[in-house]
Amino acid sequence: MSYEVQDFQKDVLEKSHQVPVLVDFWAEWCGPCKVLSPVLEKLAKESNGNWALAKIDTDKNQELAAKYGIRGIPNCKLFSKGEVINEFTGALPEQAVKEWLKKSIPSKFADSIEKAKQLLRDGNEADAKVILEEVLQGDMNNDEVKILLAKVLLFEEPKEAIRLLQNSDGTGEYHELADALKTIMALLDRTDKLPNGDVMNEYSNAIEDLTNKNFDASLEKFIDVIREDRHYDDDGSRKACIAIFKYLGEEHPTTIKRRREFGSALYV
Repeated sequence: MSYEVQDFQKDVLEKSHQVPVLVDFWAEWCGPCKVLSPVLEKLAKESNGNWALAKIDTDKNQELAAKYGIRGIPNCKLFSKGEVINEFTGALPEQAVKEWLKKSIPSKFADSIEKAKQLLRDGNEADAKVILEEVLQGDMNNDEVKILLAKVLLFEEPKEAIRLLQNSDGTGEYHELADALKTIMALLDRTDKLPNGDVMNEYSNAIEDLTNKNFDASLEKFIDVIREDRHYDDDGSRKACIAIFKYLGEEHPTTIKRRREFGSALYV
């Protein structure tokens, strides 16, 4: 099968609106290109149509290579919806290419995922949950969806949230949110196992507020605990605040309201 591009507009730009296209910029004289090429072709055949491979000989397409800033080869650029969304240079081993593809190839459900994320930003968890569950049925290995759904289920269905997090690989863009969810889960299970101390009651009350999703009151109490006994429960209040901020998002009004107090409490 030939992957050589005959018409860049049609074979890459237009096609990338239907499926992501990985463009391999190469040349006949390039040794590393000959190492990478069979790897890419093998993975393209195994992709089940989730992405397409296109090859461009830079010697025969110098103007195109210049347009896309090719300085060294092999250079692989991933196109989606007519734009370059990621790239790598050099003859990566097969496993590294697989990991790069897993991280870089947009889900075929990208529009639905974006809609779910907007619903979450708007506070509409019920509709977001429906979309995320539907997407997960069609894309069972999507870690982003697993983690977002775990966020939705965290307080109402914690066992299912735990299962989703355990089945995610803990890497990528959403790994910090996954860590935050795990921290909150652990806190919700701490009420009867707290160490003795002058701040134990306030710390317990902060956890209760968190259980009831009263995030502002919870943060206020955790910050007070930091001021009184920073290291109580293995620095638990600091970890709790960071996890709540991550859960809510940096643009959430409660995060914005409490961030400065949190920072000040750490350096009293």
